[in-house]
Amino acid sequence: MMPAAWLRAAFLSACLALLATLATAQADGPDYEQWQSTATRAERAVETARASDQAFEILRAEVAGWRQQFQNQLNANDSRLQTLRDQIGALGPAPEDGQNEATEIAERRTELNAQLERLSTPRRTAEEAFSRANGVITEIDDILRQRQTDALLNMGPWPVNPTNWPGALRHAQDTTIAIAAGVRQAWHNPSRRANARDNLPLVVILLIVGAVLLTRSRYWSELLAVRIQRGDTRSSAEVAGFIVSLGQIFFPMLGLVAFVRAVRATQLFGPRGDLLLDTLEVVGLVLFFSRWLASRLFPKDDALRAPLAIPKGRRAEGRIYAVTLGIVFAFYVLLGQFSDFDRYDPSADAVLNFPLVVLACLILTRLGWLLRRRVRDAAKDADQEIPYGDRIVGTIGRAVIAVGLIAPVLAALGYGAAAQFLTYPMILTLALIGTVVLLQGVIRDAYATLRPGEGARDSLAPTLIGFLVVLLAIIPLSLIWGARVTDLTEVWATLRSGLTIGDMTISPGSFFTLVVVFTLGYLMTRGIQSALKTSVLPKTRIDPGGQVAIVSGLGYVGIFLAALIAITAAGIDLSSLAIVAGALSVGIGFGLQTIVSNFVSGIILLIERPISEGDWIEVGGQMGYVRSISVRSTRIETFDRTDVIVPNADLISGTVTNFTRGNTVGRVIIPVGVAYGTDTRRVEAVLKEIADAHPMALANPPPAVLFMGFGADSLDFEIRIILRDVNWMLAVKNEINHQIAARFEEEEIEIPFAQRDVWLRNPEVLQPGRKAEKAPKTVPTVEHLDENDMDPDTPAEDGDGK
Repeated sequence: MMPAAWLRAAFLSACLALLATLATAQADGPDYEQWQSTATRAERAVETARASDQAFEILRAEVAGWRQQFQNQLNANDSRLQTLRDQIGALGPAPEDGQNEATEIAERRTELNAQLERLSTPRRTAEEAFSRANGVITEIDDILRQRQTDALLNMGPWPVNPTNWPGALRHAQDTTIAIAAGVRQAWHNPSRRANARDNLPLVVILLIVGAVLLTRSRYWSELLAVRIQRGDTRSSAEVAGFIVSLGQIFFPMLGLVAFVRAVRATQLFGPRGDLLLDTLEVVGLVLFFSRWLASRLFPKDDALRAPLAIPKGRRAEGRIYAVTLGIVFAFYVLLGQFSDFDRYDPSADAVLNFPLVVLACLILTRLGWLLRRRVRDAAKDADQEIPYGDRIVGTIGRAVIAVGLIAPVLAALGYGAAAQFLTYPMILTLALIGTVVLLQGVIRDAYATLRPGEGARDSLAPTLIGFLVVLLAIIPLSLIWGARVTDLTEVWATLRSGLTIGDMTISPGSFFTLVVVFTLGYLMTRGIQSALKTSVLPKTRIDPGGQVAIVSGLGYVGIFLAALIAITAAGIDLSSLAIVAGALSVGIGFGLQTIVSNFVSGIILLIERPISEGDWIEVGGQMGYVRSISVRSTRIETFDRTDVIVPNADLISGTVTNFTRGNTVGRVIIPVGVAYGTDTRRVEAVLKEIADAHPMALANPPPAVLFMGFGADSLDFEIRIILRDVNWMLAVKNEINHQIAARFEEEEIEIPFAQRDVWLRNPEVLQPGRKAEKAPKTVPTVEHLDENDMDPDTPAEDGDGK
């Protein structure tokens, strides 16, 4: 089907569907007698399968309107029927045989059952009619799809057969002559000449405006866009340049419309001239859009960003290919219009379309190699893995090359419909992909303009919006590759009816309600959290850790309630999720037990608050300050300024030392050693004087100096000081050690170093001039000797170890 005919059929189907929807909204209920007539007529048409595609599309739209009425009837009394069922259920089960029931309850049960039967009858009738309409629509869709498949697989005349050429040339010549004849006939008509003379001022003005816009507007728009973006790397300049560049489509198209209106005002053309003018606007739109797309994807000036990162030396090649494909597609549209109007025979269509297919495939092949070469060059220059976007470009290049090689062969063998099905949808697909790429770039730049900051273009929000654009592009992409508008409406009807899972039905309306209600609840929760955190809680006497716990707990409760209210508002029965919840609980128990453990531990930490933000703790060998407590983990900043993420389960099940819990008072222990022979009372007095003089030491309890014992190398003392702020422990310890070293030097108190006594097994080897018969063994220290190493002939040293 040609593009114009396809558009007319789609428009007609949409109008019929709209009229059916309006009729449904105005009517009290379906007219089943009229539906019976329509259904019988549709079933006969399906049975014979002789109607045209357009007739089937019209019939399908009519049946789809009836089906929508039946769908509305099915949902009309749902709430009332459910109320009646609940009332009957509230009366309890009916008594078994032989059992009596109260008269009032029996009468009420009978009345409710009668009402239920009366309301259920229209529903059952609507269900039967809905099934019948749905079956007719399915059969019509099967017929149309089968016809599409047959048309693609049907072998027609060979365009390379010379016997088909004269007929094709004759058709083209007849069309050209008919256009000229129509102009001559209109010129010889006095009334038309008089109208042309009367409209001459308007014609001249429109021709001048059209000529100026067609010849200069594109150049002006492109020049202005380049000037805006040159020398300005801000995202706002990119957005402004893109908007201005759209003038390359709008203003030339406005000029073309003015030119067409000027020609129409003369009325000096025939029916084929009228068809040419109608098609000329579509052709112009294709040409102007292709030139604009080529200038944005393969920019001539370096001031414009190249989305495909094609080297500047190859961009001119890309622009030529893109514009040439637009021209070929425009000629295809024009040829299709005249072929339908003059009813060309299949051989003429095959011969006239063959050069266009060959030229288009040649350009597609070259463009595919250009894209593939860009990916290969990127792979050679980069040592790392090829980015995902480049891999997509390479895949598209391979697909384009495959189409460019296969389609001409199919066309030459007589499969012209299949060749056209591959060629022209591929051209439109490339145009759609290029448009999506440009839109994603504009979305990123617009977001960076509204939310300036480093990395704004690559943040999550524009990425999600760009992904949404890709999803929306699936709709035109499916239409390009043969899907009918009715196929999309069928998908939408299925979505509207909802997805049924067991006894639960999820429709787009319920899903939208779920999202909106949850979003409102989430925003309200965040607003209350912010108000408490900044306005209310700072004015209370609650410590910072408790404030964080209150705000966090309120957030979890608010999100849970928002989800619960959203599910209820969407009409989703929570009882139907019991089986799914049970299965999920098993999965959580086995596969997510660590995450759940950390989550529960985080809740315990927020409620019991054994630690709070700002506490100095030690856990698992890591010591530092608690900076944040989340529901899964706790972040600790160590003293070397590194962040340690500790799972909350470790804080609950492990041993945690909190140095500042409750208050900052803490004790520091400083060990000190002096040489043997030193007056221990004098050492104690000096250390006590140093400890008492430190400003961080508490007077009650006072610092203590303890004589701990006799060490291997020294007499061991300890200074124990209760500090006002234990966070200054290291600084206090450092300062007191400096004072101890200075005072011990003044008091001539010796700080010993480690000493060892060494026993030699063979001292004679150390006598001068004596040569050992063999290398001496390693000299062991006294703690390394055992009974087997002792030589009974070696005299024992005296007490001095000499």
